[in-house]
Amino acid sequence: MSVGDMSASNDLQEALKPFHQRASEAEERLAKLEAALATKTVADTGSNESSNKVAELQKLLEDAESKRLAEREKALKDLQRVSEENAKLHYRITHLVRALEKSQ
Repeated sequence: MSVGDMSASNDLQEALKPFHQRASEAEERLAKLEAALATKTVADTGSNESSNKVAELQKLLEDAESKRLAEREKALKDLQRVSEENAKLHYRITHLVRALEKSQ
């Protein structure tokens, strides 16, 4: 190689240096983006699993709430029935006490 060829080669290398640097930076950014995308895909899978679990828990909560309301309604009806029965028994006791007092 002659001195002129070497000088031209050095000039070409110097001219291409910024392009090589930008290409390296672009490759680094691309690698970071690919890693972030892979992480996001894994996170999305986890997010879907979490969403499914949340939906399942919400369904269980709704079922438990409806069961609680049904049990509450039943308890209120039982309370009302027992209160009515108690009032009837109280009335009978009152009349039995009066009848007992009259007989003595």
